[in-house]
Amino acid sequence: MSIFGKIIGGVGGFIIGGPLGAVLGAAAGHAYDRMREEGLEAYGPEEGVRSGSTFDRSNDAARQMAFTVAVIALGAKMAKADGTVSREEVTAFKRAFRIPPGDMEAVGRMFDEAKSSPDGYEAYARQIAQMFADTPQVLEELLGALFVIAQADGRIHPNEVAFLHRVADIFGLPPRDFDRIKATHAPGEPDPYEILGVTRDMDDTAIRAAYLKLVRENHPDTLVAQGMPPDFVELATQKMASINTAYESVTEARKAR
Repeated sequence: MSIFGKIIGGVGGFIIGGPLGAVLGAAAGHAYDRMREEGLEAYGPEEGVRSGSTFDRSNDAARQMAFTVAVIALGAKMAKADGTVSREEVTAFKRAFRIPPGDMEAVGRMFDEAKSSPDGYEAYARQIAQMFADTPQVLEELLGALFVIAQADGRIHPNEVAFLHRVADIFGLPPRDFDRIKATHAPGEPDPYEILGVTRDMDDTAIRAAYLKLVRENHPDTLVAQGMPPDFVELATQKMASINTAYESVTEARKAR
């Protein structure tokens, strides 16, 4: 079963709370209410902290749910950032995340619920930032997924850039990391130095060290182990390919000097 099916069906006996939980509840419907009534494991209103307990950061299934709902909710809010929600953005969302046909309608309800919710996008960003505070690499991957949605219509609107920048700030990602993620998802021929987060005056040893650090942190298996749903592995694999290509480009250019 896909992560989308698990979210919609309430599989696993756990629910996230807070603003993201409200979006999830709108899609899960009676399953959500039934689980709460029956006293099954549920995360309370304090940004994913279970009532009477401390949020278990080792609960992979809960983290995967939170990640997925955050992508949907923040994607919906960002789609309004340029003033309109285009068909291209909605189509790109469905294509990028390979939503099973049987789950399309329910995922659409979550998207619409988040889009029309009075909760600001900052509330969603703060909640997911707290839940993944120990794994900023996963937050980077989530931000990258939002970049995919933003450029669905062939360009990134300045309001969308401002939105993404604010989300990165809430996530606690440094400006240099934001620039690196933005470069990775830039259309056309991005600057390989920017993708690696390095500068042209750095020596080969420093550049290689930065590259190897990115490889360790962004390997799809590592991200899945830290809470990214396997359904998003393709996006992570594409990011790794961009990192590898950028490093090859930099090293070949330096050899040719």
